[in-house]
Amino acid sequence: MSTTASTAPVTGVTGVGVVGVVGAAPGTTVTTAPRATRSRAVRPDGTPRWAELAARATVWTTVPSGLWRLALGVGVPVGFSGELAAVFEDNTPGWGTAYLVALSGLAEFLAFLTLGLVRPWGEVVPSWIPLIGGRTVRPLAAIVPALIGSAVLTCIGTSALFGGWADQLSDPEAPQGLAAVVMTLCYLPMIAWGPLVAAVTFAYARRTLGRRG
Repeated sequence: MSTTASTAPVTGVTGVGVVGVVGAAPGTTVTTAPRATRSRAVRPDGTPRWAELAARATVWTTVPSGLWRLALGVGVPVGFSGELAAVFEDNTPGWGTAYLVALSGLAEFLAFLTLGLVRPWGEVVPSWIPLIGGRTVRPLAAIVPALIGSAVLTCIGTSALFGGWADQLSDPEAPQGLAAVVMTLCYLPMIAWGPLVAAVTFAYARRTLGRRG
């Protein structure tokens, strides 16, 4: 006696993740998760794609103002006049240059640390660091300083945005005209520094604390 195997054709609906399964009862469908979309939105370690982009953006928020200070430090006229201009002329190049370079470097270093919240070295200390290399980073040891820093930066940025910056530019010896516009555009990205750090810290806390729970 012969038997005939019957199979239902495989059908699919492109873009909605619904397919008919071979051998399934008529009218039965199975919904598949959009894996490719999810893999782009979340890394294997659970870091959201948006958090990684925010961390990268954080690093760039301090670059324009750092370049502006470096220009000031090497003696490029940036618009100051009167006694302020005389002070900068007397000390740049000189100790003033060293101070401006150090300030710019410190700001960039602190911004760079935000990447640790979306990188493996934010959870395990790199092995090449003396004494503590290879140790697991306690989440709160990263979360608390990051939140404090983001709060301080957000307060400074908010203060500058709502009057503080305008008060500084109102000084007759401060840059005016085009020089003031350039200076403002260089420092404007720093307003986003605090909120970006807060957002990345939230993602880090959700990932690391949730993993321990």
